[in-house]
Amino acid sequence: MTDASPLEHLIRLLSGLPGLGNRSARRIALHLLSKRGALMMPLANALSDAAQNVKSCCICGNLDMVDPCSICTSHKRDEAQICVVAGVSDVWAIERTGAYRGKYHVLGGLLSALDGISPEDLRINKLIERVSSSDGKVEEIILALSATVDGQSTAHYISDHLSALSVKVSHLAHGVPVGGELDYLDDGTIITALRSRS
Repeated sequence: MTDASPLEHLIRLLSGLPGLGNRSARRIALHLLSKRGALMMPLANALSDAAQNVKSCCICGNLDMVDPCSICTSHKRDEAQICVVAGVSDVWAIERTGAYRGKYHVLGGLLSALDGISPEDLRINKLIERVSSSDGKVEEIILALSATVDGQSTAHYISDHLSALSVKVSHLAHGVPVGGELDYLDDGTIITALRSRS
């Protein structure tokens, strides 16, 4: 088996996926090859179909079969609220709850000095343009960003740049999770919960 073989190429591509190393990629490749008709060919077709048909929404950055996406074009969604998230997986997580009926804006990541991600690398300017050109229709920006250093620095940066516009900026609550016991929480979570109490 040479390095140029289709199997080695498959393993190399699989090992580039998040959370997969070379050993896991080899196991997956062998599993796929042992179930070519039932698994490998349908997976190859699904990957090809997704690559050709899934688009990034020109308004919010979500993924959909249409551009603009079905959330942006829905008349049932509240145009007054935009929930700002780091990635598409965050949109899916919020949509899964059924608790939010507004629109979204996907940044495409978070600011990170260590990783060299600056505001120009994200869709922050598009968010500011979107709010400023809404003629007052957008009333609230909900910053649904992680409670990490990068998430909070991104939230502060966005808040500062939206302060000149007449829009309310809110953040998701942080603190004690439902069903959580204080004795098992870290100090940072307890401090945040105490400061964010209502």
